[in-house]
Amino acid sequence: AAPGTPVPPAPGAPGAATADRPAKKRNTGLIIATLAIGALVGGLAGAGAGVGIYSATTSNNATIKTVSGPQNITVNDANNATTVTAVAAKASPSVVTISVTASSEGGTGSGIVLTSDGYILTNTHVVTLDGASSDVSISVTDNDGKIYSAKIVGTDPTTDLAVIKLDGASGMTPMTFADSSKLNVGDTAVAIGAPLGLSGTVTDGIVSALNRSISIASSAAPKSSDGSSEGDGSSQNPFNFDFPGQGGSSGSQQQTTTQGTISLPVIQTDASINPGNSGGALLNSKGELIGVNVAIASASGSSSDSSGQSGSIGVGFAIPANLAKRVSDELIKNGSATHGLLGASVADASSDTKATTVGALIKDVTSGGAAANAGLKAGDVVVNFNGVPITDATDLTAQVRALAAGASAEVTYTRDGQTKTATVTLGSLATD
Repeated sequence: AAPGTPVPPAPGAPGAATADRPAKKRNTGLIIATLAIGALVGGLAGAGAGVGIYSATTSNNATIKTVSGPQNITVNDANNATTVTAVAAKASPSVVTISVTASSEGGTGSGIVLTSDGYILTNTHVVTLDGASSDVSISVTDNDGKIYSAKIVGTDPTTDLAVIKLDGASGMTPMTFADSSKLNVGDTAVAIGAPLGLSGTVTDGIVSALNRSISIASSAAPKSSDGSSEGDGSSQNPFNFDFPGQGGSSGSQQQTTTQGTISLPVIQTDASINPGNSGGALLNSKGELIGVNVAIASASGSSSDSSGQSGSIGVGFAIPANLAKRVSDELIKNGSATHGLLGASVADASSDTKATTVGALIKDVTSGGAAANAGLKAGDVVVNFNGVPITDATDLTAQVRALAAGASAEVTYTRDGQTKTATVTLGSLATD
């Protein structure tokens, strides 16, 4: 059967003998929703044509037989081997397939080996079934086909990253991390993961864009401790995504448990990323990790897309390796990670009819907060944060959250037509 076609369990497989109701596959990999692009395209979206963002796990209804056997890469003709061949051979042993089940649902994603004794990096939405369950059973299959049980070490909903630990693992091959701050648009990008449960799948492309930001609805999103609307998912932001209701693709089917949104800084790639790739590796030409695959944009028509999910159209997103490294180190050490807090309510500068530049418009600052202490005021427009251009509120929130609590950053902003700079020492985002 073609990938994506329901495949019944093989005779004697665990699913064939049980009389229990089979667990429903949950879309835990790509975050699904209608992408609002603005009034110009709004009519098309309303008619059922539009763009969606999806998490990268298997679909809700399809049953995919996971290829869990050894996926070692053999180079048969070294003279004709490509860069991608070399990357696959080096990095495939450091990528695993993760299966997560709860009482009545389950999902499949990917993971990255951090240590030889089995610490694994993945997405929070993979190991919590999109925040639907904290009581899950996790099974991990490595590149040699060995199956391990695993437990959650820590999750970080703010960045959608998590670390799990395999029981009894040893001799695993840790992934090598690249410095993602040194990436260039056009660099080789290779994705390895388990799309549709197909372990060890390799696809390639390029780094399409850097310093992108996406904002997605999350049932586990922490609220700003100062009560501000920083990162509140304003409808002005074109990357506003809702988790789907079960079996549906409409952005209106937002989970009732959603608290808010998370804003993620991401690398954009055209390497093919599909459901099941979440938590998997995005690699450079040296086989080093440059990002953790987290989501894709996908053309969809809600009136005809019964699965609530479709495949890659060449617009995928990955969490930068430098951020993933910081967060995973903190999760292993402390069980949680810290994030910066600016202490300001922000909106897109373009929402102001008098705007003369894009950026993040500061609407209010919290007394005694990081922004106020740095001299920022309501009406200022932030155009650069720590060397990264800021085009809207989501950009600023994503960059602030990417830094640890207490970190310092240089902020460039405009006030009364003049460009100014300030150094801000970030506060700490509450995790509750």
